[in-house]
Amino acid sequence: MYTNSRNAAHAYANVGLETGVVAANPHQLILMLYEGAELAVRMAIKHMNDGDIARKSAAITKASTIMLDGLKAALDPQQGGEIAQRLDALYDYMSSRLMLAHVKNQTAPLEEVLGLLQELHGAWKQIGSAGSAAPQPSHASFVA
Repeated sequence: MYTNSRNAAHAYANVGLETGVVAANPHQLILMLYEGAELAVRMAIKHMNDGDIARKSAAITKASTIMLDGLKAALDPQQGGEIAQRLDALYDYMSSRLMLAHVKNQTAPLEEVLGLLQELHGAWKQIGSAGSAAPQPSHASFVA
């Protein structure tokens, strides 16, 4: 019984997430990616502190995937110019820090990545609150 209700709750959450993604504008999708990456890094820290290596590994993999296959893939170097290039390099750096945290089982690199993600997330929120007329150079292909 518990497994079925848990599966039902998981399916309901997935439908809610999918609905949110479909309804989101490109700016909101980037915000969702930042939120997902931050959550994955927080979970990696928690699981590392708990000694749960399997879940730590899964959380680090999820954060890296969001960063590389989501945020980095959304960059448009043509429209984003130097900002997009710098973000590209920063995402590579954060990915390497995630790998270091995983291999050495250290929370410090995870905390560093979390801080960087929070700064970027905050900046991206500011762009959104400035209005739709504000330029959004970093993820321009996603926002076009």
